[in-house]
Amino acid sequence: MTSPRVRSFSNAGLTFDVIDEGPIDGPIAILLHGFPQRGASWNQVARILHGQGIRTLAPDQRGYSPAARPRRRAAYRLENLASDITALIEQVREPGHPERDKVHVVGHDWGAVVAWVVAGRTDLVASLTAVSVGHPRAFLKSMLGRQALMSWYIGAFQVPGLPERVLSDPGRAGQALRGMGMTPEMVATFHGDIVEYGALRGGLGWYRALPLSHPRVLKGRVEVPTTMVWSDRDAALGRRAPELSERYVDAPFELQVLEGVSHWVPDEVPDVLAEIVCERIGSAGNGRMRRAGH
Repeated sequence: MTSPRVRSFSNAGLTFDVIDEGPIDGPIAILLHGFPQRGASWNQVARILHGQGIRTLAPDQRGYSPAARPRRRAAYRLENLASDITALIEQVREPGHPERDKVHVVGHDWGAVVAWVVAGRTDLVASLTAVSVGHPRAFLKSMLGRQALMSWYIGAFQVPGLPERVLSDPGRAGQALRGMGMTPEMVATFHGDIVEYGALRGGLGWYRALPLSHPRVLKGRVEVPTTMVWSDRDAALGRRAPELSERYVDAPFELQVLEGVSHWVPDEVPDVLAEIVCERIGSAGNGRMRRAGH
């Protein structure tokens, strides 16, 4: 029996909103957003995936959904973020069904970090597509070089109250985000969907909990087919971690480098990313896709 649409799910006393669309009986792709965006940032990619017969679920993650905004910094530890997505997977998968007993996980930015951890901790994942951010251990190794300078903002985000003030100011936030490659339309979406929606503090909580996450969550090796997507105009993330990520994957691995593309891959080249995701899902062996119009 095909599971019904999932509009929300719960974990650890929190309730999360979900965008569940596409063929209800298709292979399932979980789409995980990064900072500072929400599940709707996947809309363009999702529409293309639907045409290929793939069902997509894009949750507003911890700190973003109104009923999932704990105040304590420790609540945003990486192990808790991964636990949320594992709960969603357990709710939506269909045990015993060859196409939907496992799911395909796709993550961008912070969503990629969660995707790496989930894929390394559960046997409920059939494939992984990580966008922009490499395996956590690869990222830590890359911090010994140029990546440390590129990640200066992680330290700035630790200062209580300061990032909230800066990013809540339309002028200063717009300047900073445009410098990272966002378009004016994306900046306006950020102000409405994150600042006005009340999700900014929760999104920053992911950075502030980094020192509190248990080291073991970084050690999981990935044993499913994996594609790493990196764009060469990413102002926040260098190439070193994506290149090192293959060391932590005990399965087919592919690094896709997108030329002339900024950090915001799902927004900027949704058609290219959707094609990459489709190729990875198709290679995993448990998803039967169809061509658009069939």
